[in-house]
Amino acid sequence: MGLGGISIWQLLIVLVIVALIFGTKKLRGVGGDLGGAVKGFKKAISDDDKDNAEVVEEAEKTEEKS
Repeated sequence: MGLGGISIWQLLIVLVIVALIFGTKKLRGVGGDLGGAVKGFKKAISDDDKDNAEVVEEAEKTEEKS
C-alpha cells in the first residue's frame, strides 16, 4: 500500500504514460514554472510577515510614547 491506496507500481505506470503523452521537455517546463510560482509565493509570504512585524513595532513605539 502506497499513498492513499495507490501502490508504487501504479504511480510509475501513470508517470510513464504522462511522460509519453506530453514529452519530457514540456514536463520540465511545467516543473520549472511550478517551482517559480512556489518560490514567488514563499517570497510574498515572507515579505508580508516582515511588513506585519514593522507595523507591530511602530504600534508598540506609539504606545510607549503615550
